[in-house]
Amino acid sequence: YSFEGIVVHDPGLMPYLYLHPIYAPHTEGKLCGKPFMKSHMHLVERLANRLMKGGKFTGKKSKALRTVRLAFDQVAEREKKNPLQQLVDAIENAAPKEEVTRLQFGGISVPRAVDASPARRLNVAIRNISQGAIQASRKSTKSIETCLANEIILAAKGDQASFAVARKEEVERVAQSAR
Repeated sequence: YSFEGIVVHDPGLMPYLYLHPIYAPHTEGKLCGKPFMKSHMHLVERLANRLMKGGKFTGKKSKALRTVRLAFDQVAEREKKNPLQQLVDAIENAAPKEEVTRLQFGGISVPRAVDASPARRLNVAIRNISQGAIQASRKSTKSIETCLANEIILAAKGDQASFAVARKEEVERVAQSAR
């Protein structure tokens, strides 16, 4: 799919969304173990890596990349839009702006709302999109590709039916109450 014309509306996420054209989204672990180097990893590869966490996909990168490719095909077929743009929109809509952390004053721990860094926002959004797809496909007749395509489409629209958007709203609501 074309990388031209992809628009990132969130200026905070822009430096962390690596969207340069590449032949294959596979860095073979070259960026592993170095601080902040995952911001130089392609967005499609990061999504495939998150799909490999736990379950049947553990360590099966080619299977995860095939799943992402087939999900992108479904997104392009159903929405008639660039699936990479849909993924960027889904990440922007699923990235929480605030989170809650625990601060300890004396012997009492108090929840406090804190702003999430752009790198953490991107990590949480990708994690929630992949978790939503995996949970939807578990004990279901739907394939993981269909569930991932549904999650990307719903999150790109900002729909509450998306696991990632619902989780973002929940985290921000808890942070609002912890102010």
